[in-house]
Amino acid sequence: MTMRTGPRNLITDVEGLKVGNASDARLKSGVTVVLCDEPATAGVQVLGGAPGTRETDLLEPHNSVQTVNAVVLSGGSAFGLDAASGVQAALRENGIGFAVGEHRIPIVPAAILFDLHNGGDKAWGKYPPYRELGNEAVKTAALDFGIGTAGAGTGALTAGLKGGLGSASTVLPSGITIGALVAANPMGSVTIGESRYFWAAPFEVGHEFGGFGYPAPMPEDATRVRLKFRDPAAIANTTIAVIATDAVLTKAEAKRLATAAHDGFSRAIWPTHTPADGDLVFALATGASGKTLTGYEAIELYAAAGATMARAIARGVHAATPAEGDPFPVWSSRG
Repeated sequence: MTMRTGPRNLITDVEGLKVGNASDARLKSGVTVVLCDEPATAGVQVLGGAPGTRETDLLEPHNSVQTVNAVVLSGGSAFGLDAASGVQAALRENGIGFAVGEHRIPIVPAAILFDLHNGGDKAWGKYPPYRELGNEAVKTAALDFGIGTAGAGTGALTAGLKGGLGSASTVLPSGITIGALVAANPMGSVTIGESRYFWAAPFEVGHEFGGFGYPAPMPEDATRVRLKFRDPAAIANTTIAVIATDAVLTKAEAKRLATAAHDGFSRAIWPTHTPADGDLVFALATGASGKTLTGYEAIELYAAAGATMARAIARGVHAATPAEGDPFPVWSSRG
């Protein structure tokens, strides 16, 4: 399968989605929201050992609510779950939500990553700032948005490098578009050893994260486990993501799409899905194409989920920019 990107090479190439970012440079943290123009079928798969979530139970295929209005990715560890309340408030003001009699209840699943140990000022007083950041993120939502040190990726770190917010898209031969959005903050490394080469290199389209390919030969220590912090029990990690498509999917198929997208974590991060990572993927199906996939087309979709996610992870780290007080350098400083 030859891959080509959508016009933006962002998750918003999937018709029916917008993305908004809000961040606080002093805090070194932020929030990213994916807004659905119309309620989207959704699923989730958690494979990390230390997740932090809101409204994920309703996404299981056997539960009643079929669609969601938005998905939130936030920094701040458990404090960041407040971001969904800010998003929910903004949507309610606009009359958006699941109808229950005369009431409208915005359905906003959320996940968080741990970015408290990144040099930012976390002395926020009685209440954390994430509710307001979530509200602000809704107001910035658009088809074009920043990646790297932006939104939920503002304070993200990897093993030895600054992490970031990444996104990528793929247009399949069937005409279906699939897009990924990820806040990459893993315990593991996205590059091979101490080099600038990305583990995700085989899936790169053009030069979207440098175009360096794989080193030849591979370094002898390429697969040596490198961790973000010396204490492997430190739950200061987590990669959280959204995989989206304009295909028509059921809730069960959306969950399978989220599961397949985790392959992108494995292709781009070494190691991943550890007990100290809360790795999670949300899946959204807008159905905007009107197409239901069967047979080989469906297999192509699930394969592209992993490849597109791997690219998004590398792009997020590749685009990170330095800031005062960062504990780790950015990828662009690596020769």
